[in-house]
Amino acid sequence: VQLQASGGGLVQPGGSLRLSCAASGRTFSNYAMGWFRQPPGEDREFVATINPNGDTTHYADSMKGRLTISRDNDKNTVYLQMNSLKPEDTAVYYCAAARVGLSVVAGSYNYWGQGTLVTVSS
Repeated sequence: VQLQASGGGLVQPGGSLRLSCAASGRTFSNYAMGWFRQPPGEDREFVATINPNGDTTHYADSMKGRLTISRDNDKNTVYLQMNSLKPEDTAVYYCAAARVGLSVVAGSYNYWGQGTLVTVSS
């Protein structure tokens, strides 16, 4: 699976962004999808995950209530809607695909996109 993340950019605190991750290659609908992020100088951390048919999701506690992960299996794309963004949300956001199903562990994911930078600043 090849993954291409997009949608990052500069946004003011309190603003919103929608990230997209387009997949190609193997059957997208066989994979759980996840979003992770890596703030500057910090380790990569879990953000959100969605199961293959899109009816189950899980979010990091630090961002719960401000995120919505969704997927369109016909378009081979997973989305991350982020609202009420804070400066501490500044990070490179990565999408990833996992054969094993929902997971908050980066090591469970088999394929990774290149990352898209989100900067929250006034």
